[in-house]
Amino acid sequence: MANTATTPKRRLRTAVVGCGVIGRQHAKLITANDDLELVALVDPLEPAATALADTVESELHNPRPATYSSLAAALKGADIDLVAVCTPSGLHADLAVEALNAGKHVIIEKPIDVDLPNARRVADAAAAATGQVVSVISQHRFDPASVAVARAVRSGRFGRITSGVASLAWWRGQNYYDSGQWRGTWELDGGGAVMNQGVHSVDLLLWFLGTPVQIQAHTALLAHERIEVEDTAVATVRFASGALAVIHCTTAAYPGLTARIQVHGERGSAVVDNDRLQYFHAADNAPAEGESSYGMAGAGNQAELEVGAHDAAANTDGSDDLQTAHQKQYADVVEAIRSGKDPRVGVEEATAALATVRALYVSATLGSAVYFEDVLAGKYDDLVVHTGRA
Repeated sequence: MANTATTPKRRLRTAVVGCGVIGRQHAKLITANDDLELVALVDPLEPAATALADTVESELHNPRPATYSSLAAALKGADIDLVAVCTPSGLHADLAVEALNAGKHVIIEKPIDVDLPNARRVADAAAAATGQVVSVISQHRFDPASVAVARAVRSGRFGRITSGVASLAWWRGQNYYDSGQWRGTWELDGGGAVMNQGVHSVDLLLWFLGTPVQIQAHTALLAHERIEVEDTAVATVRFASGALAVIHCTTAAYPGLTARIQVHGERGSAVVDNDRLQYFHAADNAPAEGESSYGMAGAGNQAELEVGAHDAAANTDGSDDLQTAHQKQYADVVEAIRSGKDPRVGVEEATAALATVRALYVSATLGSAVYFEDVLAGKYDDLVVHTGRA
């Protein structure tokens, strides 16, 4: 719940922790939001913080934020309402807990952290906090395409949901992994194609299909060197509803294709491709007598009727949608702080996505199916996971 002591008319003073690629994106989002004021940049590497402060001042045409080498120093030196955690993933929980304990609202880049014990620490700190909002970035829950599919599933327009597919087929060159010592490590990246790139797809699959029950997976490192984690993973998932799904994530698909989610039910189907609603069909009436037993592939695409031409069109870039979706999530966080309501994406949702990814890694390591609830409850917290190799 939000800190209702925050004056509705005052801009929320915001600090960005981590001034790398993601931190720069958040700085742009914050300076573009009339409800937010970027007052502090935090990075242990002084040149990174200074360079971003220069960008904020000269390119984004905003007042120059103060720079600090630690969150502790920023909390002491600046008046801050909201902390955006944009560091390597394995540092998320420590910083989020520090900010919560200082009475600040927190927004955390995905994932919530790289392991479940740390996610539980964030949950405990959030539960103990007196009115702070905590949200974890899951911007694709704000895409019109994803919202349309979730709405159709929950309203029963697709009938009983039978299956789903979450496929992310991207390419990351070796230079991507070589660009930072933390990339491709279990300690700070938390995993490879699934944890870093695919966690959004996993989150959407859970949003659409519900709670996982059992997961079986295989992982491999096939096209890269000098990293510990997988660049390719495939898993099958059984959900509490009975629906079955496939998760496929790779950063070894040259030259890089799209992120694609499919949802299928007995009365409808949808395909979200690169955040756009590529296909949508819902038979809103009961089956007609004599209706074909085979159906018609691709018949009656209703996508444009559901979301409009822009969000039903092919999206080969995604950059404009990425900024827009992030802006919507920031607006949701601001509204939660102002109104006292819960944000749309909180710790519970982020922890479920993390637990699903962790279950995939546990299954691949053990070579057998695992139960989601066992992973979520901590049964495998001490297991050292590893990546299969060709």
